[in-house]
Amino acid sequence: MASKHSSQKRYPPELKERAVRMAQDLIAEQNGQRFGVVTRVARELGIGTESLRNWLRQAEIDAGRRPGTSTADAARIAQLERENRELRRANDILKAASVFFATELDGRPNPTRCRHRRRDLPQRRRQSRRIQVVVATPRGWRC
Repeated sequence: MASKHSSQKRYPPELKERAVRMAQDLIAEQNGQRFGVVTRVARELGIGTESLRNWLRQAEIDAGRRPGTSTADAARIAQLERENRELRRANDILKAASVFFATELDGRPNPTRCRHRRRDLPQRRRQSRRIQVVVATPRGWRC
């Protein structure tokens, strides 16, 4: 899936590759001197100086000439983070479902479905012939 970063909308990938290649060639011709090269190439191609400087830095990282996170690694990390978020959401849903079904099958009233409200409850309440005891728990009131 292509990223929707603003520079990717503004400049096509072919222009990026051409600009990086031109800048690298000029730097090689000047024996590694970078002074003025990025600005000159950016002005010739009509792109932002900082954009070209960032593309050149990323190309050096991808080539292994500079330390940092390569483009492939960054894409893999982003994919794993998306997958991790999805799995956490699924896990939360499964936990909630297991709590729901466990309380349904338990036979005791579900505290989330208790028809009483906290402010209305006395400690003991007589209903017909049986006594219903209301218990305060860390999660709320349980009938």
